[in-house]
Amino acid sequence: MSAARQGVTEARRVVVKVGSSSLTTAAGGLDADRVDALVDVLAKVRDGGEREIVLVSSGAIAAGLAPLGLARRPKDLARQQAAASVGQGLLVARYTASFARYGVRVGQVLLTTDDTSRRAHYRNAYRTLDQLLAMGAVPVVNENDTVATDEIRFGDNDRLAALVAHLVRADLLVLLSDVDGLYDGDPSTPGTSRLAEVRGPADIAHVTIGSAGKAGLGTGGMVTKVEAARIAAAAGIPVVLTSASRAADALAGRDTGTHFHRTGRRSADRLLWLAHASTPQGALILDDGAVRAVVERRTSLLPAGIASVEGEFSAGDPVELRDTAGRAVARGLVNYDAKEIPQLLGRSTRDLAKELGPAYEREVVHRDDLVVLNP
Repeated sequence: MSAARQGVTEARRVVVKVGSSSLTTAAGGLDADRVDALVDVLAKVRDGGEREIVLVSSGAIAAGLAPLGLARRPKDLARQQAAASVGQGLLVARYTASFARYGVRVGQVLLTTDDTSRRAHYRNAYRTLDQLLAMGAVPVVNENDTVATDEIRFGDNDRLAALVAHLVRADLLVLLSDVDGLYDGDPSTPGTSRLAEVRGPADIAHVTIGSAGKAGLGTGGMVTKVEAARIAAAAGIPVVLTSASRAADALAGRDTGTHFHRTGRRSADRLLWLAHASTPQGALILDDGAVRAVVERRTSLLPAGIASVEGEFSAGDPVELRDTAGRAVARGLVNYDAKEIPQLLGRSTRDLAKELGPAYEREVVHRDDLVVLNP
């Protein structure tokens, strides 16, 4: 067994993501046999409690299609939310019954980007997941599709899984789909081969990656899985990408799927969410000096360095920090409403405090709430 695969077997806390196509029928509705087969594998992996499993599961919308008489996944948000409302209950009920065969409890955790980019919400999400694991339960995580809007969606559960892996300080992320790994071309084309290992972006620079899944029930494809693997690997978490039917082999460290090696180290927890899960509600245009201070010296953003403001946002919202050419250089959580900022432009915090009061002697974006993009 290679060192990389041995690391898989030694991983104590594992996040497993499974897609809609691996749990449901093409017509919509849960496939109980598929759910049970996945649970059989996961229950065996965590047997004895030495390994912890967090399950990020798609399938709520797909599970709600047949009960609501929908022939296919709807395109409009309102009907997607309705399907998710019906399907999420069915999905968790199915997991609850299936894990009960092994005397294992499950706990439902529904997240939106707003829950995870804001400091207090982020800590609460971590505490809930950590406590569920400490009490021997299996957290079943999904995006809260019933309330999420287009502006506050993760977009796909592959990215959500990568961010959850970072949130819970996982040792391994396993992405399960209907394809048994990443190929150097269309898997259905003769002559293509599976990539067993990816050590960095250069290893797949030549690969054309498809964007659509086979069943048409999910929102992702191989593009989202590779992007999720990149996010996790850059945060110091190895990733195995394979099919749901080969989950047991993947978790046993056997040669299946594609293994993405770590490419970076763990970063500050919330900053990964801020970079990859937040949707900027506006933008602050910085002068050249402020760009250098934020990007090179990693300082907080002060009013004196802001040239203009765009969009409508409230204190605590994520915003982009852009240079004078319009290029996004950073992202952060702003401490002021958009309507307050014009009177602050180009002024020192000391002068603002004298004129407007001590509440204005603060950063527009604190360095602890700021992440540099493409440094």
